[in-house]
Amino acid sequence: MSQKVILVLVDGMRPDGLLQCGHPFVQKLMERGETRLSARTVMPSVTLPCHMSLFHSVDPDRHGITTNTYVPQVRPIEGIFDRLDRYEKKCAFFYTWEELRDLGRPDHLHTALCINQHKQHGTDNLIADAAIRYIKAEEPDFLFLYLGETDELGGHDTGWMSETYLKVVNNAVGCIEKLYESLPEGYTLILTADHGGHDRAHGSDIPEDMTIPICCVGPRFEAGTKRDGGSIKDIAVTIAKLLDVPPAKEWEGTSLVD
Repeated sequence: MSQKVILVLVDGMRPDGLLQCGHPFVQKLMERGETRLSARTVMPSVTLPCHMSLFHSVDPDRHGITTNTYVPQVRPIEGIFDRLDRYEKKCAFFYTWEELRDLGRPDHLHTALCINQHKQHGTDNLIADAAIRYIKAEEPDFLFLYLGETDELGGHDTGWMSETYLKVVNNAVGCIEKLYESLPEGYTLILTADHGGHDRAHGSDIPEDMTIPICCVGPRFEAGTKRDGGSIKDIAVTIAKLLDVPPAKEWEGTSLVD
């Protein structure tokens, strides 16, 4: 049976940051769904290349984006927005970092909203509240929600795993709890990150930068299950599977659901 899917990405959220942020909803997520705390992102572990690999299920050397500056793909690969639109699925995109705009073309999206204030406190709450209102009104088949304060205001400003970083992760989890509790029936929630970080930086191949969480809550995932492994490239394939859409032939990931 086809599910609708909400994908929430918290920029720069390390798995240990998720566990140590102190928000009680983290434990509820782990009890209600399947959790992977040792999944891997791609190199370079930088925001735009990682998002492109998430949406296109290939490594950066295939999609061609290796910095935070977008360039058109020489050999284009369908992204998840493009693929779902081809099968007449209603897609939406809510984000706070303008550089992500090229993840989906406007003609493949029902709605897109950017609140481009990711360096200001409160932006995660604003974009999450907007996404909640939209979901209640439109019930999209797929919505991607990007929360960016953890990376900019937590990691880069004060350091990964600092007190401020954990507070910002805590706030992001609060946004996710509010969204989850408001979801209509028939939705699966996937929570992940694009990369981790160390000190005040990321982009290397060390575990602190490369390890990401993937949490999936929905009827196709066994509650309370902890699994090893997984890749950021698996997420697009999993979303397509949940929506009964065949993956693009170029995609390299593996579905996290049977």
